[in-house]
Amino acid sequence: MLKKIMLALVLLMSTGVMVSAKSNKSKKQSGFTMWQLPMQVGNIGNSYVFRTSGGKVIVFDGGWPAEQLYLRGFIAGLGNEVEAWFISHPHDDHMGVLWQILKDRQGMKINHIYHSRFSPELVELEQPYGEYAKDFYAVLDTVSIPVTDFREPGYTGKIDDFNFKILGVVNEEFHTNPFNNSSMVMKVWDDKKSILFLADTGAESGDKLLNGPYRDDLSCDYLQVAHHGQHGCKEDFYKSIDFRACLWPTAYWIWTNDQGGGYNTGNLETFETRRWMDEIGIKEHHVSCLEGLFKLE
Repeated sequence: MLKKIMLALVLLMSTGVMVSAKSNKSKKQSGFTMWQLPMQVGNIGNSYVFRTSGGKVIVFDGGWPAEQLYLRGFIAGLGNEVEAWFISHPHDDHMGVLWQILKDRQGMKINHIYHSRFSPELVELEQPYGEYAKDFYAVLDTVSIPVTDFREPGYTGKIDDFNFKILGVVNEEFHTNPFNNSSMVMKVWDDKKSILFLADTGAESGDKLLNGPYRDDLSCDYLQVAHHGQHGCKEDFYKSIDFRACLWPTAYWIWTNDQGGGYNTGNLETFETRRWMDEIGIKEHHVSCLEGLFKLE
């Protein structure tokens, strides 16, 4: 495993992720840096890493368990310490890497974990993912790391120049598409940019956000499309808020709606979502399966 992590570090150095202490001092940053990480297993996943101007590292979700090697190497290249790790919901393509890292941190330091915990009743509604969620929560309960469980939306926090506000939390009332409809929704911003993370928000929870007290906070510069761009928020959601660019944490087979029968022959809604964006006038798209590692400063 150590050899594999060293290999990952070499690859990360070639992409310019690693920075020396000297370069940090000589080049003062303004605002945080965000990376949308490329998927490592050819499947859906959600993984974002931030570095504040003060050098603190923050993670949103992290992807599949099988992607832990890449993310371990990425974080090691930034100092191997995570100030805050946010988990949107316990689907294993979102919490999987943290789930595995908590079992064996291999020297990584994690200072705080934030999430919105599902009740045992909600966990039982979706299998086999409910079993994964149970194990994740069991591991989370054993670690000596501060954990914040958001029960209500509206919390605002600040880590250096990384501002965040929790706009959506677990929705125990939704028994249709229960895990996705309980995605924790978060907006982050600095003086130059704002990003809305919808994770896997579904149609019902999207409507709840639009009709809730934080509707005005949904507008942003960059919007992470819900549920990888398909079967997530409805058309009305996207057309009711203001944004100028899209982040697509999307596998190629989802982007092309190809579930084995060829280009745009599947039953996914990706092309419909893409059409909505064209109608809104969105021209800037950062698609993980096409662009690879995307860096935003």
